[in-house]
Amino acid sequence: MSYNDTLKKLESSRYDSFMKKIYFTDEKVKEQKERYKKVLSLYTSLYGEDGDIRFFSAPGRSEVCGNHTDHNRGKVIAAAVNLDAVAAAAKNDESIVRVKSAEYTKSDIIDISVLEPDENETGSSAALIRGVCRGFVNRGYKIGGFNAATMTQVLSGSGLSSSAAFEVLIGTCLNYLYNDGKVSAVEVAQIAQYAENEFFGKPCGLMDQMACSVGGFVNIDFKDPSNPVITPIDFDFASCGHNLCIVDTRASHADLTDEYGAIRSEMESAAECFGKTALRDVDEKEFFENINTVREKVSERAVLRGLHFFGENNRVDKQTKALSDGDFETFKKLVIESGNSSYMYNQNVFSAKAPLSQPVSLALAMSEYILKGKGAWRVHGGGFAGTIQAFVPSDMLSVYKTEIEKVFGESTCYVLNVRPVGGCEIC
Repeated sequence: MSYNDTLKKLESSRYDSFMKKIYFTDEKVKEQKERYKKVLSLYTSLYGEDGDIRFFSAPGRSEVCGNHTDHNRGKVIAAAVNLDAVAAAAKNDESIVRVKSAEYTKSDIIDISVLEPDENETGSSAALIRGVCRGFVNRGYKIGGFNAATMTQVLSGSGLSSSAAFEVLIGTCLNYLYNDGKVSAVEVAQIAQYAENEFFGKPCGLMDQMACSVGGFVNIDFKDPSNPVITPIDFDFASCGHNLCIVDTRASHADLTDEYGAIRSEMESAAECFGKTALRDVDEKEFFENINTVREKVSERAVLRGLHFFGENNRVDKQTKALSDGDFETFKKLVIESGNSSYMYNQNVFSAKAPLSQPVSLALAMSEYILKGKGAWRVHGGGFAGTIQAFVPSDMLSVYKTEIEKVFGESTCYVLNVRPVGGCEIC
């Protein structure tokens, strides 16, 4: 559709039903349609009004349990959330992908006839775009040039996986523009991880991309990363009188890749003490019986991070059961256990590079003080900086939001919904 046709559809009720699935209320749909008009306007200002312009969306994610276990083939609970990245995009007749994000001044212009990693692009959005294109080719899928304008509500460094949302958004564009939507959500996630590992240069696991791509509230078992087992969890937090909140401490994740990478490498080095490549393949009892071996061959921190892995992997099963049984009190206790394990054993609540800077630690302490044992709280995502997660009783939400924002600033507490749809075309 041309610009005028796309605008007419947007201003009509054509998209309303689908949008309500991902934005939940009529009021939010109305707000989002204005946002989509802005991204459409950005598109036309860059590329003109011609072409078959289509809309795409990829959500952010919230990790609920399984902190830093996916990269060692562990289990996680994760949820797509209602904050998303969106694109207005259309095919072009060139071997060029152009992407302009409203939040950045620079456009990415990628010649997709060249799909090898470029060290000059390491750590950039251009690397992610090139990597996603290469991932599609590697799997035998079609790629082609397209122009895109994007906007995101998934703030960089927020712990809601802005990079994964962007990767999945690019993959979703390619999926629907060139492959008729036939690439599975799991494959889009795997391609996105490949792009981040091999082109962007971050040794992440697969949880972020999988949650963004698949959508909903899910248990994911990464024992076989090529064929992860995804089990939907049918549970509504609102039904138990609690809200899912993410608090942004406004501390950036920038320059922390080496600290994230150390968690993975230390866990893998611990596994190597047992002749394995990942802790998932190590017997937990055998690990405990040979702690001195790991301590001597790797480090005491590697031991502690191994202990975190086993405990967290077990908690995923316990939390899934608690939710399936409707036992929210047990679930909350396990959330706090998970957070304590991340703090004490995994040690990803503050950076060893700057021990005097501890905004995440402060957010956890404030949450405990404000909620007075009535909710739950934990570090969220990669850690070291960024965000915490809190499950807040509905009757305490206003107080919690007010008090936590006194410390971290206005609009730092996000009240989220679990989005049932992952990366998608708006139709």
